[in-house]
Amino acid sequence: MVKQQSPEVVIWTNRGCPACVRAKSFFDSKKINYNEKKLSSGPSTQRAFAIATKGAKSIPQIFIDGEHIGGFDDLQNLQKRGELDYKLGLI
Repeated sequence: MVKQQSPEVVIWTNRGCPACVRAKSFFDSKKINYNEKKLSSGPSTQRAFAIATKGAKSIPQIFIDGEHIGGFDDLQNLQKRGELDYKLGLI
């Protein structure tokens, strides 16, 4: 049996965002590596955020293997429905 490669998880965050901290803690608890992209990095990062999220106005915004999951509430909803572990390759 071939072990599935870990998914690429990207979390767009900003300083002082409690939901961002909860999202990162959630992935840490599942031992899932993620790439954090901070909006405070400058205008080019903010443009990249707007393009990637199709204009989302809230953070965090989470992507798993290029699929836009949404914010922290969306992440929790995936977990409650039992779909998140599948997307993360844990089952």
